[in-house]
Amino acid sequence: MSKENDIYDVAVIGGGAAGLAASIFAVEMALKNDRPQRIALLDSAKAIGAKILVSGGGRCNVTHDVVTAGDYFGNRHIIKNVLAAFSVEQTVGWFASLGVDLKREETGKLFPVTDKARTILNALITRCLDLDVRILPDHRVTGIESSAESGFVLQHSHGTLHAKFVVMATGGRSIPKSGSDGFGFTLARHLGHSLTATAPALVPLVLADTMFHKTLSGLSHDVELTTVVEGHKIDCRTGSLLWTHFGISGPAVMDVSRFWTLAQETGQSADLYGNFLPGKTREQAKQWFIEQATDTPRRSLTKTLAQLVSERFAEALCLHIECDPQKAIAQLPRKDRDRLIEALLRFRFPVERDRGWNYAEVTAGGVPLDQINYRTMESKLVPGLYLIGEILDCDGRIGGFNFQWAWATGWLAGSAVATGVRPDSQTRR
Repeated sequence: MSKENDIYDVAVIGGGAAGLAASIFAVEMALKNDRPQRIALLDSAKAIGAKILVSGGGRCNVTHDVVTAGDYFGNRHIIKNVLAAFSVEQTVGWFASLGVDLKREETGKLFPVTDKARTILNALITRCLDLDVRILPDHRVTGIESSAESGFVLQHSHGTLHAKFVVMATGGRSIPKSGSDGFGFTLARHLGHSLTATAPALVPLVLADTMFHKTLSGLSHDVELTTVVEGHKIDCRTGSLLWTHFGISGPAVMDVSRFWTLAQETGQSADLYGNFLPGKTREQAKQWFIEQATDTPRRSLTKTLAQLVSERFAEALCLHIECDPQKAIAQLPRKDRDRLIEALLRFRFPVERDRGWNYAEVTAGGVPLDQINYRTMESKLVPGLYLIGEILDCDGRIGGFNFQWAWATGWLAGSAVATGVRPDSQTRR
């Protein structure tokens, strides 16, 4: 028999955004219903919330001013219902109640007015402590078993813990040093759940050394990116690309990275193309070149292209396709003009690999959403088990969307365990 202080109503596994939110909501809802509960929050890291601290460049992009299911990948019908349960307005109000005011930036991203991620983490931890949530860092859960006596028995690095309900907020595999090393997937499988393929998402991409990216490191500009998998176009979006010493990054690249990484994970061929003149067709580009050759025939190719793109980029691109960047525009042979237009409008990035889990902001793939009751986040396979946040097969684009998913799923699971909601019609062993 366990010691009394090792018996809890709820055990939350994972002290990231989703786990902290679920813990807070569970206690608050329980108190509102006059049903106080004992809650333990276990995390494998010695200091919880590492991902929160590094997010948004250390500022923590809490959410976005407009959030829809279209901002996510996964089962969008289920995603839509989950997001509807806890809106952006509710998120803003919730943080205000925690003493944190948010500000909206031109991009639509919402940050704490302090511009410090520590503000967010401190507010969440403080609220947990005020509500008597027992936070247990350096407690790695190594096993979960069903128990007729107490619901679940959790084996962890310091012993055993019993709980009526378990909320798995273990994260995926991104930034493993924060504690989310993918072991949550192993636990979920052990309990009967399956997994879709997982791969790094919101991750920079590494280009072949034959590319010119190192000479442009630090330069950013808009580009239209098209991802082709097995010969089929599966995504096209426009945004900012950042050239780096290793390859490419920036919001647009981070958003499309999931398609390339998942293709690699599943053994499919993937190609990434860039249009550096978003919105322009080949015919329009050709006409523009003809007009430039007529209007300013002596202007160099680089200076001419600098009207459309960065001069540094123009020179690098010309050298890459073996066009003399100093050649007068009127002297540019037709075949070179056509090659240049092709490079500008359909440039194939020689992607060799992604930068890996240490640089990925989120995980694509995970536990399928159709294995979860989206009204409560309870497992349809294991009554009393709830799965929230990044462990699920749902990943959002860059801009605070993954945090909104964490708050929404945390709200649903926290509210459910507080009231003991377990609709038999939605769950089965």
